[in-house]
Amino acid sequence: MRKLTYYIATSVDGFIADPEGDGDYLTQWLDPEYIAHMAAEYPETLPTHVHAPLGIDVGAAKRFDTILMGRGTYDPGLKMGITSPYAHLEQYVLSRSLTESPDPAVTVVSGDAVELVRELKARPGLGIYLCGGADLAGQLVEEIDEFIVKTYPVFAGSGIPMSRAGFGVRGLELTGVKTFGGGQVVSTYARER
Repeated sequence: MRKLTYYIATSVDGFIADPEGDGDYLTQWLDPEYIAHMAAEYPETLPTHVHAPLGIDVGAAKRFDTILMGRGTYDPGLKMGITSPYAHLEQYVLSRSLTESPDPAVTVVSGDAVELVRELKARPGLGIYLCGGADLAGQLVEEIDEFIVKTYPVFAGSGIPMSRAGFGVRGLELTGVKTFGGGQVVSTYARER
């Protein structure tokens, strides 16, 4: 069965975006060493439009072939005219307000996120990349099999949290940690089932 992986960038205090939903404040910690590692280990998690400038082979999917994102995650690219931000993946946008897809390569789903994930997990293929955001992660928290948390060396104080799942103790097993000279830490956790 396929895994759902929440692969997310966050501040040290667990915020994925500022209070208005903008996560660009984290990009100042994208130094060459860190970007090279991400491109080598997680190439399919980078938007399609950055593949050529970074020298990434679009056909080199290692971990994921499907992406899920909420409307807030999809909108910044859409505002820049990027209607299919991950054209190299099967793309799903879960939204109650977006009624039709602006691109034939993007499927908009307004129904039950858990039902969709269970259906996707039952299909053959690589992993499923949960790109964000907090509301969607909250809805899917019990379906997430793996967390890959990219922590950047900044304390934000407030903003959009990693998840709006509500309190609940959910055990995780640390399966990997990678640190970088720029202060970034990538921690991988598996769900204890």
